[in-house]
Amino acid sequence: MMPIEELQSMLDTAFPGDDIRLNSPMGDNNHFELLVVSDKFQGKTMIEQHQMVYHALGDVMREAVHALALKTYTPQQWAKASGG
Repeated sequence: MMPIEELQSMLDTAFPGDDIRLNSPMGDNNHFELLVVSDKFQGKTMIEQHQMVYHALGDVMREAVHALALKTYTPQQWAKASGG
């Protein structure tokens, strides 16, 4: 189990100033939904984008997070996906 605040802090450090939306829909701090919108993803495949997030979370992904529903976008991709 990992407090959501700790995960948020790790993500904020790895993706400063980017749009990060993290929640634990079951409220158990084991299952998480994460959306990251970052310029750092420009020119990267979805797999590379996800690897960047996994790298930012490090060992937490193996030890404390049971499930992570992850969505990553560049700002341009997000504008299209969100209708904005």
